[in-house]
Amino acid sequence: MKTAVVVSAHSADFVWRAGGAIALHAAAGWAVTVVCLSYGERGESAKLWRQPGMTLERVKTERQGEAERAAAALGVADIQFWDLGDYPIGLDKQALFRLVDVYRRVRPGFILTHSKADPYNHDHPAVTDFALHARVTAQAHGHNPGEPVLGAPQVFLFEPHQPEQCSWVPEVYLDIGSVWDRKRAAIECMAGQGHLWDYYTRVGQQRGAQAARNSDKPIVWGEAYQRVFPDVRDALA
Repeated sequence: MKTAVVVSAHSADFVWRAGGAIALHAAAGWAVTVVCLSYGERGESAKLWRQPGMTLERVKTERQGEAERAAAALGVADIQFWDLGDYPIGLDKQALFRLVDVYRRVRPGFILTHSKADPYNHDHPAVTDFALHARVTAQAHGHNPGEPVLGAPQVFLFEPHQPEQCSWVPEVYLDIGSVWDRKRAAIECMAGQGHLWDYYTRVGQQRGAQAARNSDKPIVWGEAYQRVFPDVRDALA
């Protein structure tokens, strides 16, 4: 079975930024693992915190429930919640080796994670560095000798909220028209951040229009990604 891993800083990031890719590959038979390192309980749960009597544990429970329902809508095979906190997120060596274990066990054909820069949310680039560091470690023969090492899966950086401010440039456009309804259903699971529903619908339309412009296909809905490593092919077309 083909596999992929999504390393999501907070429990909603994988929905807004990679929901189409997840649903598309899940529909094609891929087993997609989503690792939510944090619930986003401090910095991305303002609507929940405005409710009277709200507690930290209730926020986490609500966020997990939303993400689980969204993952089900997208066809995620395995979603994990590591509860590492946010603002700032806690990414120590123990967590790093835990992600290495995931990479080696799942053996992903590709990895999705955040942009390398984001002045609006420092958790995001911290997670990108963390995900890349884990990939390098998973390739190292000296880490847990005797285990099969990871190959060289491509890492795609999904779109940040304000790409112009994050030195993020789209390099790969993905046609998600066949699964847009699934992504929108997943988006609507994220009740705590309802103000983003229409925003990411507009992003999907914009990237779809750009994908159509850069191809000969009538694409309506799209997602865009930036590559980390060179693209190795047998032929150029």
